[in-house]
Amino acid sequence: MFPIAYHPIYKHPLPEGHRFPMLKYELLPQQLLHEGIVTENAFFEPGLPDLQHILAVHKKEYVDDLLNLTLDARAVRKIGFPLSAELVERELRLVQGTISGAEKALQTGIAFNIAGGTHHAYSNRGEAFCLLNDQAIAAQYLLDQKFAKKVLIVDLDVHQGNGTAEIFQHNEKVFTFSMHGKSNYPFKKEKSDLDIELHDNTDDSKFLALLHNTLPYLIETQKPDFVFYLSGVDILATDKLGKLGCSLKGCKERDTFVLATCHQHGIPVQVSMGGGYSLDIKTIIEAHANTYRVAADLYH
Repeated sequence: MFPIAYHPIYKHPLPEGHRFPMLKYELLPQQLLHEGIVTENAFFEPGLPDLQHILAVHKKEYVDDLLNLTLDARAVRKIGFPLSAELVERELRLVQGTISGAEKALQTGIAFNIAGGTHHAYSNRGEAFCLLNDQAIAAQYLLDQKFAKKVLIVDLDVHQGNGTAEIFQHNEKVFTFSMHGKSNYPFKKEKSDLDIELHDNTDDSKFLALLHNTLPYLIETQKPDFVFYLSGVDILATDKLGKLGCSLKGCKERDTFVLATCHQHGIPVQVSMGGGYSLDIKTIIEAHANTYRVAADLYH
């Protein structure tokens, strides 16, 4: 059984009509349990992270403003959530979920965070529903603790991992790979170690062909001993913030290829769920649940 970070605080109350689908963080664990993909003991509740692990990635001034709720109105608008002590606690626990998951994956081969994938958080600011960069913090933690020597971040969310790219732009121990919509947010892209930009309506066959040509090459040339996978399901044609043309089947095949590649090479992987904004919440849950179904088949 693989470990999954989950905390009730993940489902954070938002103003009526807000476009972020918080409900998925409550429904996804229920779906996994309902199907018997996992049992209750797979879930662990993350505590609060050691501040030094956050400050290894994020600027102190920004972190202080976040913790003290003293961010200015413009910075809060860029984040897209009303700022509150509970929202900050949610983000801290989410970060610890990814740190702890990364540690656990060293033993189990794979670990998940029901939330996470906050890849738009820069070293000095948050944006687009991201306050702190969970996978960047966890990657730096593994390196600092000597648990890993070379980390590969595989970001297949429809939006570029701009914050992650900025954080690791001068760090040769972390290779950032982002495959994302060319004409989508962020409109000013950062420079990852490898960016693959996709045209609108890119379908399953094109998406999967690019991935099949790229990931094994990166494993071979970069020789990572740990992988962070951001498995956003906003690549679906049904996604209202997406613009790509992938199907549920294609999205599942994507997850199968990434996780099977890590499994075959014996590289531990931590998976954060990333974005998903299809109009029907059932589509979002089905797409995310597929990632766990794939893992259950591979890591049984």
